Amino acid sequence: MPLVDSSYNPPLFFKNGHLSTIYAGLIRKVHGVEQIRTRITLADSDFLDLDWSYASTASKKLVIIIHGLEGSSKRAYIRGSAKILSEAGYDVCAINLRGCSGEANKLYRSYHSGATDDLASVITYILQLAKYEDIYLHGFSLGGNLLLKYLGEQREIPSEIKGAVAISVPCQLADSLEQLLRFKNALYAKRFKGNLIEKLRLKQQLYPEFILDNDIENIKTLKDFDDIYTSKAHGFKDAMDYYSQSSSLQFLEYIKVPTLIINALNDSFLGKECYPVDIAQKHKNLYLELPKYGGHVGFYGENNFTYTEKRTLEFLDNIV
Repeated sequence: MPLVDSSYNPPLFFKNGHLSTIYAGLIRKVHGVEQIRTRITLADSDFLDLDWSYASTASKKLVIIIHGLEGSSKRAYIRGSAKILSEAGYDVCAINLRGCSGEANKLYRSYHSGATDDLASVITYILQLAKYEDIYLHGFSLGGNLLLKYLGEQREIPSEIKGAVAISVPCQLADSLEQLLRFKNALYAKRFKGNLIEKLRLKQQLYPEFILDNDIENIKTLKDFDDIYTSKAHGFKDAMDYYSQSSSLQFLEYIKVPTLIINALNDSFLGKECYPVDIAQKHKNLYLELPKYGGHVGFYGENNFTYTEKRTLEFLDNIV
């Protein structure tokens, strides 16, 4: 499909990518959203917590939402999406990836950008409820990469999955990592690394034989974290092997359902390889929108609904 023209033109303050990112991540609050938690047990004995928001009347349409790195279902961008979608007649299931629901997961492994088996397990669980005819996937950042990889892995996609929307997607993970290691993103990288190390110390209490004090002390960058923990815990050779195998970019051409990607051109987390223009132009199912503004999962909008929340609803409503 041709690239989607974007109408996003925020107030002057929010044309700054960093201000847009920070406001959305640290300042924005979303109230009036009910989230009802259920827990599912995975095949490996670990668990996932799912937070449900329901439409006011019984719905056969469901949106599964996946958060980003060190996010959760309680983040404003998830709650905002759940609010606008449930008010429009969709039920919503917001996944908390392993260890992200406020309680440490059981196993040495946790979550990562390419862990599509967990998404598949959630979808299987939901299908067994025999309640929904139309299911849509919606992800942010890491969660966007995860859902795109899932859709393009040439696995058997259930017929109930009708479409997807992915926001601020680092679809080439090494390229995004390179950006995060630059000075312009030093504060974001420091915050991510601090949160990840805090969780790693908690996991060390459960698995002291696998996580040594010296290992944690050697984590100076996000790449170090992926070399020392993520790759080892999830069966990759090292960080670069993890990025290579888990990047959704290589799977985009195989997506068979209508899918919208919205990546802002001033997203400081994304390098040029995270804007798959050539693939989108040749793809009948992939819609790529590249707003000039928006930052990373920013996209400020009026009445406390972001531009991407409104665009997501519009896109899903128009899938035939």
